[in-house]
Parts: sequence; C-alpha cells; structure tokens
Amino acid sequence: MAKERVSMRKVKEILRLYWEEGLSRRQIAKSCNISRSAVSEYIARAEKAGLRHPLSEELDDATIEAKLFPKEEPTGKDIRPMPAMEEIHRELQKKGVTLQLLWLEYKDKYPGGINTASFASCTGNGSPHWV
Repeated sequence: MAKERVSMRKVKEILRLYWEEGLSRRQIAKSCNISRSAVSEYIARAEKAGLRHPLSEELDDATIEAKLFPKEEPTGKDIRPMPAMEEIHRELQKKGVTLQLLWLEYKDKYPGGINTASFASCTGNGSPHWV
C-alpha cells in the first residue's frame, strides 16, 4: 500500500516546528499525529530541496510540493515498453524460434520490462508453460 501524503499545511507545520521551535522528530510526530519516520522524511526532503527557514512568502503550496516531490524521470531499466507484436509473430514463423527465446532477447534489451506471463498474453499465445 502506498503512503498517503499529508496536506501542505501539515508539512509546513512540521517544518516550522522543526526549524522554529526546535522540537524533536518524536515531539513533532506526536503533535501532528503522524509517524516519526514520516516527519524525518519530510525534513530530509526539505533539506534535499534546499528549503530553509523561514520559508519564503513567494513560495506557494504548489511550488513547495514540487520541490519536495519532484517528478522522477524513468531510468533505462525502469522503461517497460510493449514488444512489437508484428515482429514477434514474424520471428515465431522462423524455425527454432520460440516465445521463450524472444522473451529472453526482450529482457536483455529491457531488464525492467514486462514479465513472462504478460509477454505471452500480449502476443496472443496465452500463459507460458515455459516459465
């Protein structure tokens, strides 16, 4: 289950209590009714984003959120492209070519790619018995 973010109002309060009041993470967690690890995460994100006390009045909630939670670009191994169906069907017509061999070649090219069952089902060959 993914962690749910707290409101920007609460994030600002966490940072204020940490920077301005000098409270411990445990005290902040108790005050804001969230986990100590969540408090630590928000403080670490603020420090990594270069946010300092006091927060600039020019920074609105959307800007602060964008700094705390930047959109991460997928790396090469995170890309999960679908295989080219026409090419797979053409390759399967060749003698000695199997769906398992094509999947292994696909995984060499895209290590983070789709799994064997997804590969087989998207090619129309059902679930693979060679897994």
